[in-house]
Amino acid sequence: MKKYSIGIDLGGTKILAGVIDTETGEIVAFAKKKTQKDNESIPDKIIQCVEKALAEAEIPISQISSLGIGAAGQVDRENGILIAAPNLDCYDVELRKILESKFKVPVFVGNDVEVATIGEITFGNGVGYKNLVCIFVGTGVGSGIVCNGRIYSGATGTAGEIGHIIVHSGGRQCGCGEHGCLEAYASRTAIEKKITGALKKGQKSVISNLMDDSGRIKSRHIQRALELNDDLVFSTVTQASEYLSCGIASVINFFNPELIIIGGGLIEAVDFFYEMTVKKTQAKALGVPSAGTQITRTKLKDYSGIVGAALLEKYYASNKP
Repeated sequence: MKKYSIGIDLGGTKILAGVIDTETGEIVAFAKKKTQKDNESIPDKIIQCVEKALAEAEIPISQISSLGIGAAGQVDRENGILIAAPNLDCYDVELRKILESKFKVPVFVGNDVEVATIGEITFGNGVGYKNLVCIFVGTGVGSGIVCNGRIYSGATGTAGEIGHIIVHSGGRQCGCGEHGCLEAYASRTAIEKKITGALKKGQKSVISNLMDDSGRIKSRHIQRALELNDDLVFSTVTQASEYLSCGIASVINFFNPELIIIGGGLIEAVDFFYEMTVKKTQAKALGVPSAGTQITRTKLKDYSGIVGAALLEKYYASNKP
């Protein structure tokens, strides 16, 4: 009987769960739920999402060999605990204990961007590269580091927090509590806050007519506003790309990777943001390291996270966390 794994991408705005063939990377079926940000709701939403994905795939839990989670925050990989996720308002959630009790299969937990990086180096644009960095721009900004073919997690397991590089000392307050972090300037959340603040001050923008009833500004709204030559959105996205390029250029100068892979909903939806970021990064990074670093988008797009999460059992078996 063929076995599959379930991968879960636990993000700041959505939970995505997929039934994955880990031999090929094929996504058999997936389901999505909106994230509710508290300790009690998160496990319940994950369970609902997994059950929906299984139903869509028409595969019983007996054909599932493992369940992997990529969580947006700091994790205890050994014990399967989400230690701290400020963007989710979650702390010390025992994801492994809760989900193993429910589904009776082994559960593995990793950081969301680190897990998405595993997806990209196994089935995406990172295949064949030994030293690279994956950077994902969404509710926050995070990165996964691959050094000599292996994920590098750092002394305390928190390496890759590019979103908390200080790019403006004493600047905007970040969700982590600090001021001037890259995430406070270049994330989709930061762009939304900047545009919303300008609208409240009376600045005109076509994006006012594009938003849905929730009042949220989504990546597709930003893309459409740019297509309509909206000045507010253009200036805001341009500024965000300036800050993001500062962070990426610093990574290139410091780590000298072969490849930078950029992903996340905003990167996938807004061509201008990606293109400007690449152009500015190449101008800012030192000439020699920059010449040896390719920059590309993710191949697996929004599904890097669920594919990588489904691979956690295999990855941890050969690379002890």
